[in-house]
Amino acid sequence: EMRLEESGGGSVQEGESLRLSCSSIGFKYSAHCMGWFRQAPGKEREGVSCISGEGLATYYSNFVKGRFTIFRDRAQNTQYLQMNNLAPEDTAMYYCAASRTFSCLPGAQALWGQGTQVTVSS
Repeated sequence: EMRLEESGGGSVQEGESLRLSCSSIGFKYSAHCMGWFRQAPGKEREGVSCISGEGLATYYSNFVKGRFTIFRDRAQNTQYLQMNNLAPEDTAMYYCAASRTFSCLPGAQALWGQGTQVTVSS
């Protein structure tokens, strides 16, 4: 069974940090682009950050550039999203996803995790 398992969400104060983790199970991890997406209540799901299979190419949305860092540990089949200087507008359900192509569009993802909630209070 192929699946993604996220962890690391929680409730923090504005300006604090969180690290999200996503474990890839049951598929060839290194062949896939991995990404993080988020969805706030009443809003569409949007791409936050993505990283290529080799880890050499990354994408960041404008609203997280300079604050979030994506990286992957290929030996552990795990990817991470380090989120610093969190703001209330970062509050959302965060999802891990995998794609066979380097794309940070939600419609291009082939596999999704169950999501982990991030809540930032001012």
